[in-house]
Amino acid sequence: MRIVTIIFTVLAAGMPILSGVMKLTQSKEVIDTLTKAGVGDKAIVLGLMEIGFATLFIYPKTMKLGFILLSCYFAGALATEISHGAPLNAFLPLVLIWIGAFLRDKTIFLPVVS
Repeated sequence: MRIVTIIFTVLAAGMPILSGVMKLTQSKEVIDTLTKAGVGDKAIVLGLMEIGFATLFIYPKTMKLGFILLSCYFAGALATEISHGAPLNAFLPLVLIWIGAFLRDKTIFLPVVS
C-alpha cells in the first residue's frame, strides 16, 4: 500500500510541477492555451503557484495546505476550461491529487473517531 501511495503522490505532485515548469519556460503551446483563456500574460505567476502548491503537497507537515491550494487551483482551471469549451485537462490532476491525499491522510475526508 505504501508503494501505491508514493506512486499517486508523485503523479499528483509531478503533473503540476511539470505544468509549472512549462509555464515558466514560456512553452508556445502552453502560452497559446493560456492566451485563449485570457491569462497568457500571467503564465509565470501561475507556474510559480503550481510549483509552490505541489511542493507544499509533497512535504508531510504542509500536505493538507498543499491539498487545499492545489484543489482550489485546479477547480478554478476546470471551471475556466468548461466556460471556454476547452478540453478538461485539469480533471486528471485534480483526481490524482484527491486520491493521493486520501491515501496519505484519510482524516482529510473522514471524521476522526475517538
